[in-house]
This record gives sequence, structure tokens and C-alpha cells, in this order.
Amino acid sequence: MDSHSQMNRNVHAHTVESFGEEWSQFDQRSLNEDELREIFGAYFRLFPWSALPRDAVGFDLGCGSGRWDKFVAPRVARLHCIDASAKALDVARRNLREFRSCEFHCASVDDIPLTDGSMDFGFSLGVLHHVPDTSAAIRSCVAKLKAGAPFLVYLYYAFDNRPAWYRMLWGVSDLCRKIISRWPYRLKYLFSQATASFVYFPCARFSLLLERLGLSVDVFPLSAYRRRSFYTMRTDALDRLGTPLEKRFTAKEIQSMMESAGLDRIRFSDSLPYWCALGYKKC
Repeated sequence: MDSHSQMNRNVHAHTVESFGEEWSQFDQRSLNEDELREIFGAYFRLFPWSALPRDAVGFDLGCGSGRWDKFVAPRVARLHCIDASAKALDVARRNLREFRSCEFHCASVDDIPLTDGSMDFGFSLGVLHHVPDTSAAIRSCVAKLKAGAPFLVYLYYAFDNRPAWYRMLWGVSDLCRKIISRWPYRLKYLFSQATASFVYFPCARFSLLLERLGLSVDVFPLSAYRRRSFYTMRTDALDRLGTPLEKRFTAKEIQSMMESAGLDRIRFSDSLPYWCALGYKKC
């Protein structure tokens, strides 16, 4: 992609390339099925499955490895799996080859190859904070929905429900990300795996120990991984440290962007992961 076309599209080429490498490295086939299902349940806690029509057609914007689509595809008639990375889409095709309901598209969020007003549902999890204009990206997704259709989105939170010291600690890690994400992939990968081994794993398991002793670990760093596999920690460490473009939003900012995109009846999940939000396209 030349510099002119990148400037006029809502896509960050280096970030797309980074995720293509990540999903090629961690295609999620080694992840325990029960753990994957549990994580899926956390993301889709708000999703109104019972309200979908029997022949529902929808889309996943930024499908990556297709790890969520394997649980969505059996419930719907057609699922459009969309990703800007051809490498990631190849992984998704392999992972979802048993599902005839899946259709794959290599496209950016401002070039979604679906007719406006045609989709019964849509979702985008952990993607739209990695594009230059998140608000415009949400509008692009909502434009594809029928009136009254649900849209589920997960955007990195700005720690607006965390203490100040927590946000300061994140600031240090974000400075590291801005440096490490510029490194060659091999070096970036090795550093992230060392971080998973010597930071993620000990912190996560220590928080699990504290929890078993009856202590609250809600604000303990990396406590969200206390029951997660080392594979998940390795994947997320590469994601966390290797992504060139990352933005974070408060719940109020997310609500404002969703409303501006034409969504109402907006609800936020009251538990991890933050922030998952559901809205419905205005009738």
C-alpha cells in the first residue's frame, strides 16, 4: 500500500502486518477448547442470541484467526469473516474450514464488501482501537446493519475504573510497547515470550494464590490471567508489546462514538473484559 492510499484509508498498514504475523504464530489451535469457550462467553455475555432471526446473516469485522467465529458460525445462516490481513484470513480459513456458513473477505473497515442495511448483526472485538479513526470505523460497521440489529464491540479501556497508580503502571508498559513494536518481528517475538514467562506467568499465578487465600485481586496487575493458560499469556504478550497502533477509551467516549454512529439501547458489560458494549441500530 503506498503512502497516499494509506493516508486516505482508515487502516494502519504496520499494525495490519503485525497482526498477520501474530495470528500466523499463534493460530489458536493449541488453545484448550474449554478455555476458548470461556473467553468467548465473557466477550459475548451481552449478545442477544435469542433475538436473532432463524436465518441470521452477520459479520465479524477483524476476525483474525477466527477463534470467536467457530462459536458463532453454528448459530447463524451466514457469517462474513472480514480482516485487512491476508495472512490472518488464511489462518481463519484453515480454522473454520468445517463451517460452510463462513464467507471470507480481505478488506479494511472503510471498505467492507457488504451492502448497507443488509446485516442482522455484527461484532468487532479487539480491533477498532487499532485503526486511525475509531469513531469512523464504528460508523462504517453500523452502516451495514439493518434497523434494530445488534452490534457488539470491544475496545481497550482507558482504566477509567482503576486507581491512579494502576494507570501510571500501564503508562510505563505503553512506553515499552511504543519502542518494542518498532523492532524486527523475530526480536519482538522473543522479547514478548520472555515477558510472558517472567512477568505475565508469575504475576498471574501469584494473584491466583492470593485469591485462594481469600484476598481480592481485582486490581492486582495481570490478575485477569490468573486462570488462563500460558499459551494465552504468550499470545497476549505479543499482542500487547508488538502492536504499533493502540488507543484506549473511557466508557463515556465509547458510548458517545456508538451513539454518533446511530446506535441506541447501549449497554456495557460490568465485568472483564473492559469495555465490551452492545448497541442496536436506531429504527
